[in-house]
Amino acid sequence: MKKALITGFTGMVGSHLADYLLENTNWKIFGVCRWRSPTDNILHLSDVINKKKRIEIRYLDLCDYSSIEKVINEVKPDYVFHLAAQSFPQASFDQREITYNTNVIGTDRLLHIIHKSKINPIIHVCSSSEVFGRVKKKDLPINENNKFHPASPYAISKIGTDYIAKYYYEAFKMKILITRMFTHTGPRRGDYFAESSFAKQIALIEKGYQNKVILVGNLNSLRTIADVRDAVRAYFMLVTKRPQFGESYNIGGSYSCSIKQILNFLLKNSFVSGIKVKIDKNRLRPIDADLQIPDTSKFKKHTNWKPLYKFKKTMMDLLNYWREKTDNSNFINR
Repeated sequence: MKKALITGFTGMVGSHLADYLLENTNWKIFGVCRWRSPTDNILHLSDVINKKKRIEIRYLDLCDYSSIEKVINEVKPDYVFHLAAQSFPQASFDQREITYNTNVIGTDRLLHIIHKSKINPIIHVCSSSEVFGRVKKKDLPINENNKFHPASPYAISKIGTDYIAKYYYEAFKMKILITRMFTHTGPRRGDYFAESSFAKQIALIEKGYQNKVILVGNLNSLRTIADVRDAVRAYFMLVTKRPQFGESYNIGGSYSCSIKQILNFLLKNSFVSGIKVKIDKNRLRPIDADLQIPDTSKFKKHTNWKPLYKFKKTMMDLLNYWREKTDNSNFINR
């Protein structure tokens, strides 16, 4: 039985990837997280996890060498999906050191330990579309050869991640593939991110927990939206469909719109009318990567992957996710 190790297991993408692998493979899944990581996103897997038939949890911190070494030597995975990161660009402006330590040095620790262990798994290193940063309109859509122009410490950290992965492939011939995933969302999306924050605030307003005012940041940024369930299917195909080690791929959806259009769609589908919108200066970035439109032809040509989820389905599932969450728990809006 093949063994897959997922870092960032309790995140939106990690938990959806576990769902996909459970349904579409017979692999043994080792979900990796910090001991203090919130478990909301994997509660639906509790029975499988507790029985340890298909999923087992392992604890490590990318900032701690010994914990990574212990897990890698115990599990000896055939596939590694390296998804864990400090993944919120806005937070990186105030938390630069932990962003760099987790995303850059943490990735180096992981790849160094795998190399040192003498195992030879297929490794997916998750970079980000944020590496392209501030792109000129004439350079749209963004292909893999666009130059990097980072607009946040997070983006800088992901450039480091990208280059470190390429280094380990070139220096040691490790079986590494790199993805630069553009905006992806859906159920379990963290409420730090714009569209999820909008959906959560609407759900809170509908329950009477928040005044009829939504706080927003920059609404003019242009994004191409993908569904997280399409993203994890892409990641599976990346490592199983004639993988080309050392390659980097842009992956993203097919529906492009402004953040304002996302907000308007969610407001239109609220049970409450007359919700006002207010700019919150704390939600504005010092610099914004405001044109994020991908050219995904390289990945599609290699794998025949294409998005299956439509924008409306993704957004309604996100909104209904927050409606369900606000039914069951107490929330602090942020």
